[in-house]
Amino acid sequence: MPNHLPYTARTKTGDVFEISFPLHRETGSPMRVSQLLTAVLDTLDREIGLLGDTSNGDVLQALTMATAIRAAMIHAPLPVSERLAAELLASALSGMGQAERRSPTAGHA
Repeated sequence: MPNHLPYTARTKTGDVFEISFPLHRETGSPMRVSQLLTAVLDTLDREIGLLGDTSNGDVLQALTMATAIRAAMIHAPLPVSERLAAELLASALSGMGQAERRSPTAGHA
């Protein structure tokens, strides 16, 4: 099983991130992780488009609350789930820290 998930994220502002996310050693399906990630990002874009001006802080807050709920749904002591969620977040942020970012060129030709 691969230990990294290559992923391309395209933002509504035209930025493109080429990311190699580290995967947890117990990842069941890298393909499913990729599909879920795409679904979450697409849903966020759609909802923000409907809701209008939404701060990045509010989005991050909602996502971390959703992560907390999902962590609590795991049939394990909460400290174990909390540690897993924290490790996964740190790993994902590490992958973003090494991501290549391409921004659209601006101006007139």
